[in-house]
Formats: sequence, C-alpha cells, structure tokens
Amino acid sequence: MSLPSDLDLRGRRALVTGASGGLGLELAARLAGAGAEVLLAVRDEVKGEAALEHVRGTVRDADVSLRTLDLASLKSVAELGDRLSAEDRPIHLLVNNGGVMTPATRHLTADGLELQFGTNYVGHFALTLRLLPLLSRGRARVTTVTSSAARTAKLDWADLQGERKYRAVKAYGQSKLADLLFALELDRRSRAEGWGIVSNAAHPGTTLTGLYAAGPNLGRDRPAPHEALMTRLARWGVFVHHVGPGALPILYAAAAPLAVGGRLYGPDGFGQFTGGPAELVVYRAAKDEGQAAKLWDFTMGITR
Repeated sequence: MSLPSDLDLRGRRALVTGASGGLGLELAARLAGAGAEVLLAVRDEVKGEAALEHVRGTVRDADVSLRTLDLASLKSVAELGDRLSAEDRPIHLLVNNGGVMTPATRHLTADGLELQFGTNYVGHFALTLRLLPLLSRGRARVTTVTSSAARTAKLDWADLQGERKYRAVKAYGQSKLADLLFALELDRRSRAEGWGIVSNAAHPGTTLTGLYAAGPNLGRDRPAPHEALMTRLARWGVFVHHVGPGALPILYAAAAPLAVGGRLYGPDGFGQFTGGPAELVVYRAAKDEGQAAKLWDFTMGITR
C-alpha cells in the first residue's frame, strides 16, 4: 500500500491533535502539502507557533492555523468544540493523534482521570462527539491513533483508572485499546445512524518521538533511559524508525482514497515495529463489540 503521489486534498479542512511536534507535526505538514487547510490543535502555544512556522517553511502557501487544545481537560475540549462550531465550517479530516505515554507515577487529568486514559482516549472521544455535526456535514474521515501495545492489552473494569495499582505500561496499553475500540465503534454507529462519517484506526509502529522523554520522565528525579535507547536503535535501524515513515500508516488511513472505515492500519514489517503502510488484522481484544459498546456508554457518562 502507498499514498498516491498526486494526493489532492484541496477544499478539505483537517484538524490534527498533538500537532506541535512529532507525528502530529509531520502529519500536519503532509496534509498541508496535499492542499488541505490544516488546523494544528496544540496545548503549548509557544511550541504551536514554532510548529506553524515549520509547516509554512516546509510547504509553500500552506493554509495552516493554530487552535488551543488540552486533551487532559474536558473544559478545554468543549471550548475548542464551541469555537469550531461557531466558525460553522465542516471538517473533512480529523486525526486523533495527541497523547502521553507511560508516566512513571500515576498522574491525573483536570477531571480526575488517570492521565493516559483521560488524554489518549477520553479527550479524543469527547472532542469527536463534540464535533459530530461538523464531521457529519463534511462526510469526514476520522482516524484515531492507537498503538501495537493494544495487541496485548485488556480493559480492567475493576480498576480502569489505576487507583488500586498503577502500572505505566499496562495503563498505556489500556488507553490505546480504548482508542481502537472507539474508532471501530464510531464507524459502526455512523453506519447505523447515517452520520456519514468513516472512522478507522492506525498506529505508527515504533517511532522515535518526544513521547519517549516527555511521558517516562514524569514523576522521576532522574531522566528515564527510554529516549536514549530508542535513539540508539533508530540509529542502527533496528525495530525503530523515524517520524517520516512512522507517519505514513496514519496518513494512509486518514487521506488515502482506498482506506476505509472499520479497519486498522499500521506498518507491514516484522512485529509491526517498522515498515510501510498496510491493513492489519484487528487485534482480538478490539473485536469484542460488546466491550466497545460498554466503553462507549461508560465514556458518555463521564464526559457529559
């Protein structure tokens, strides 16, 4: 699978979360390069301004702008939803990309949720549903970024927020399984209710981004070893690739004409660590439609 070299997104409006760096910034630049109007949703406005200048410096005549979004705050999510609703323009592409990975100690969102579950999953769920009328008008494609960590994860309904026992990697995998369940359930509900939205999921493989420093260093007095290790592996070309190739499966899922809803896309290499874009077999835990419906209803209850 590959993106068409003449991908044309002129006339399309795209929103990318977590667009101040890493995969989000790469995706924003690629979408702008294909002619889309791209909204960079960022938490840190200083980093956001730098990202804006990067896209404008990379893509001639790029149509890009910033929007403030803190996925760890449902108030911030609602404010962005209200601002975009007031602009009253359809959204054609939504890439739910922003996130945090494996803080060493348990942190909470502004709403008291475990940080990874609240940011990676709940924030994106709330944003997508807030934007549902604009997405429906745009006959949008919604791509939610998951992870291969979802392959071995399961939802621990007895301790969904890690209050009894917090394990960083387990919590991360659970948040990414929730993302995958959400993406597939959104597509099912869209087809059933006639929303006109196509929803799929994608993961980048093992990609060298700032996540390996930002998350693991939370709650630590000394820097975590993750970033140094991943940098070394990327230099050797072993099990890790850089942002450019890592973005391709997500870009394919979000923008390729042949990508469809209800599917999972990711790299085609050994172990799904690296490689070109491919359709993957949906992980077993994400095939449970009962779990997906239960998660949807639960999340509706905590985001109202």
